[in-house]
Amino acid sequence: MCFRGLLVFILAIILVRVGDRRIFSKNAAFDIVLGIILGSLLSRAITGNAPFVPTCITCIGLVALHWFLAMISQKYHAFGLLIKGKQLLLVKDGQIQEENMKKQNFTIHDLNEVLRLNGKLTQVEEVQEAYLERSGNVSVIPRKQN
Repeated sequence: MCFRGLLVFILAIILVRVGDRRIFSKNAAFDIVLGIILGSLLSRAITGNAPFVPTCITCIGLVALHWFLAMISQKYHAFGLLIKGKQLLLVKDGQIQEENMKKQNFTIHDLNEVLRLNGKLTQVEEVQEAYLERSGNVSVIPRKQN
């Protein structure tokens, strides 16, 4: 098991380097799912619950597929929206976008917390725009001061 663990560690490092940093950078569900699946598969290779070589080949194939889909989504915007999602406007010109907030079960309390943490703001009226990004983070653009 120790030898398998060492081999899997080396393979995992190579896969993350080849797959680029986005696999574990908390981007979109597209990236997170691959990280979870890789962890699960590679653990099975270490413990011997799955055949070692086919499991490693499967992991290589998944990283290649992820890389390929990311490349296609970069070239074709509509495909990227399909597999990665898109941002959602929560605040526009100091006005809460109620319908979008409801779609994501995002409460006014969640919004106020994000404004304090990300925008260093205390009131929605101080916000030019706020977006719920594909990663689940909220980006806040404060209004310009006159």
